[in-house]
Amino acid sequence: MAGNHGGAAALKGLPVGSNTNILERKQTIIGMLHLLPLPGAPRFNGNTASIVEHALADAAALAEGGVDAIMIENFGDVPYFPDKVPVETITWMTRIGGLIRDKCDLPLGVCVLRNDGRAALAIAHSIGAQFIRICVLGSPRVTDQGLVQATAYDILRDRARLGADIKILADVDIKHSYPLAASFSLKAEAADLISRSLADALIVTGTATGIAIRESDLSEIRGIANVPVFVGSGVTEKNIKQLSSDASGFIIGTSFKESKRADARVSVDKVRATVSQLRG
Repeated sequence: MAGNHGGAAALKGLPVGSNTNILERKQTIIGMLHLLPLPGAPRFNGNTASIVEHALADAAALAEGGVDAIMIENFGDVPYFPDKVPVETITWMTRIGGLIRDKCDLPLGVCVLRNDGRAALAIAHSIGAQFIRICVLGSPRVTDQGLVQATAYDILRDRARLGADIKILADVDIKHSYPLAASFSLKAEAADLISRSLADALIVTGTATGIAIRESDLSEIRGIANVPVFVGSGVTEKNIKQLSSDASGFIIGTSFKESKRADARVSVDKVRATVSQLRG
């Protein structure tokens, strides 16, 4: 089954997912859909048709495997802009997201790396997505893109102006970054993200993509959070059940792929195996 993808055609006839608020569901599994390098990115291969086909095939595999929602992300666009991305990135993510929306009834999310939350919100609003992921919503972070500043003040006002019921999932101590303040506190950042940046849910990650979290971090944040807390990296078939005691849900990308290559296809078998560990 793994590797057997049929692009757009593979989405036809799949079971229709619930189009409800993912934050109201218990143990939500969000499948990450890592887009290939988009036009304008250094690794763009010049073949836009292959980008679309790859995205639709991965969406089909995630849906068939049993995820509760899908989130698209410009994962292939390294090196990332620290904040505002080019217009071609926004237009291509909107086009691909719209095609997925037309073929699949699962709730959709958008993440625009590294931290263009305003673009993510605009894309989500245009394609009918239900949520966005913001890497740096509150306190600034030191990253390989330099200092990344928070933009909650803009994103929340954009959402209000659009009248959009799009949920904001915000990372706490986001992977591939470091806190700017020497007195950084995980609990304090989590509390501020909820009360001052108005995050609808929090995400706990490891230090890098695919790296497992420290379970103590999850417990610490779960202890003070009055919003859902997702595990955002390192979730596998082997540990998802154990993490479920504290986690409200999971965001899974790397372990769903046929290999660890960034451009690897999503494996239906791996998705199904992980989902069954949680649901079984």
